[in-house]
Amino acid sequence: MGMTGKQFNSYIRLILSALKDMLQETDPEKKAAKAQELLDNLQTALAD
Repeated sequence: MGMTGKQFNSYIRLILSALKDMLQETDPEKKAAKAQELLDNLQTALAD
């Protein structure tokens, strides 16, 4: 079953929130960890 438009928009909002959080991080190691977590989550979503 596919996503509705509202579900998709919510998913995009979650991704944008994670990106904003990552970009506001000043510690390079924490920034890299957050970026990796986001990449892993997106990759998992594609595999589902």
